[in-house]
Amino acid sequence: MFDETDQLSVDAIRALSIDCIEHAKSGHPGMPLGAAPMAYVLTKQMTFNPTDSHWFNRDRFVLSAGHGSALLYSMLHLAGFQVSLDDLKNYRSLNSNTPGHPEFGVTEGVDASTGPLGQGLGMAVGMAMAEQHLAARYNRPNFSIIDHHTFVIAGDGDLMEGISHEAGALAGHLKLNRLIVLYDSNDNSLDGPTKNTFTECIKERFEAYGWNYDFVPDGNDLDEINLAIERAKAQKEKPTLIEIKSIIGYGAPNAGTHRVHGNILGPKGALTAKKKYGWHYPEFFIPQHVYARFSQFGITGKKAEEKWKRLFSDYQNQYPQLAEELETAIKGDLPKGWSVDLPVYDEGEAEAGRTTVHKLIQHFAQKVPYFWGGSADLFASNKTNIADQTLFAPETPEGRNIWFGVREFGEAAAVNGIALHGGSKIYASTFFVFSDYMRNAIRLAALQKIPVTYLFTHDSIALGPDGPTHQPIEHLASFRAMPGVVTLRPGDPVEAVESWKLAMRSTDHPTILALTRQDLPVLSGTKQRAHRGVARGAYVLSPQTGTKPEGILIASGSELGLALRAQERLAKSGTPVSVVSMPSMELFEQQSEDYKESILPRDVTLRISIEMGSTFGWDRYVGFDGACIGIDGFGASGNAAEFMRLKGFTVENVVRTYHALKEKRSSICHLKK
Repeated sequence: MFDETDQLSVDAIRALSIDCIEHAKSGHPGMPLGAAPMAYVLTKQMTFNPTDSHWFNRDRFVLSAGHGSALLYSMLHLAGFQVSLDDLKNYRSLNSNTPGHPEFGVTEGVDASTGPLGQGLGMAVGMAMAEQHLAARYNRPNFSIIDHHTFVIAGDGDLMEGISHEAGALAGHLKLNRLIVLYDSNDNSLDGPTKNTFTECIKERFEAYGWNYDFVPDGNDLDEINLAIERAKAQKEKPTLIEIKSIIGYGAPNAGTHRVHGNILGPKGALTAKKKYGWHYPEFFIPQHVYARFSQFGITGKKAEEKWKRLFSDYQNQYPQLAEELETAIKGDLPKGWSVDLPVYDEGEAEAGRTTVHKLIQHFAQKVPYFWGGSADLFASNKTNIADQTLFAPETPEGRNIWFGVREFGEAAAVNGIALHGGSKIYASTFFVFSDYMRNAIRLAALQKIPVTYLFTHDSIALGPDGPTHQPIEHLASFRAMPGVVTLRPGDPVEAVESWKLAMRSTDHPTILALTRQDLPVLSGTKQRAHRGVARGAYVLSPQTGTKPEGILIASGSELGLALRAQERLAKSGTPVSVVSMPSMELFEQQSEDYKESILPRDVTLRISIEMGSTFGWDRYVGFDGACIGIDGFGASGNAAEFMRLKGFTVENVVRTYHALKEKRSSICHLKK
């Protein structure tokens, strides 16, 4: 089936990968040289159009072993994507189109940012979930509008990472039969042979997950690799893992050993490898008949897209409402009226953050048909289920409640994949303290600028008897330190509504909502001011009596009510302070200097921050003359109200702290005189 030009095309991938790495004097040659045959066959088997890399019904590809990026860039160049020879020559250079690891949104044709091992597999599971769910929602008899596969090349390191177990088990349970993983099984990792660390039977492991397993003993056998992929495509009940025994660094000195994993070959090594392939062309030179062979794959894909467009045109005529909805979803837009008739709250009402969010989820689920999400076995506690919808399952792929099980890392990676696939407004949820399990996936969401919403309930020591293992302390500060993430901690139901609206509107960043388990009263002033104020990250919720504040109390979340009560107590003693609600430091930092000055005037230096978490970061807003009321140790198990009093979250302590600051400043001023 494969001829000499096909083999030459495989070797072109190898030669270009060597040239990239040698020119950069940096990179990982081992994986590209060993995996080039499977990558080439996959290029032949996949449906894609290089002139329209965002075509929605294309096959998705994730290079989970992202250190082998030279392989991917070489494939993209040869297949006709917008990756030029100059781009390959600038491999790993600053601001180049070919960064050290694949980056979504940087290089045309890259479907996911990879490098942190295992996460590519996790995101691919999410892509396959999206394909399955959207197909169930939008396909109709004779109209298979959503009909594609998700392919992965993964290595030994990917399958060692813990997330591979979570993702693999979830994919098998969900019977994601359009997910196909090519396992580059070369028996080596960075430090040495895998026999030192990784000896489980992959066949039995993945079969236990509910996968179909196939095996190709010779990683250079194009026909056998091709047949295995065809068998996987025919699989109707299970995802497939194809173990392909390859030779790391094939053709190079030290081939078959870990020494070729991440070390450049050098001029002599590069020449040795190319001689092994019979490659006698200059650096970065590709024969025209190789380009011609690759172009055939693109022509096939272009014809497939044209056929799909004709099908979609007929679909629009027969199912105009579904077609319009799908187009809106693919664009990442929201339908008209999505924010009409949101829940309204009045003073005197009280509601837990998680309960408010539950109401909002029902609203958005009704208004936005492609809105769905899940929880890590905590729907009952997070209250993040869509009440009138079934679970997403093999029997009910149209279901909008994803039961991720106790797999927080796998959950976060999967929702990233769903967002990357497109066509969904997706959210994930768990307890705030367990966001630690999800952190690296949230970081990848921020890097990829994808609009995932993470709903984290049980946001403070108010958990009481659950104790320090369940009481988040440093989590707010750590996510505020993460670039590209917007963290919102609403102080009452009105702020929660405004926070959710911001999350829904997001198109280029993930959003975290930190929510309470305990009831929060509707606060005086939020109904009038939160609509504009939350979007700006901070606002004066309650101005001082008189024209100018003597001091400022800054708070977020459940502590906002405490700040208002302290303000009232201080006012009775003739001390005028304002209360600033700061649900999002990130959004506040995006505002103009004039706006920041209007909220936190520079000449008002008596400031106190109040938040049941780490004080790290609050010094930016309280300054040297201010104070932070927070928690810089772990929590404790006990009555929540008693513990909060012990930690100083009382009106008396806020007032006492303020007067102590005032007295200290007076003493300093007196000494200066």
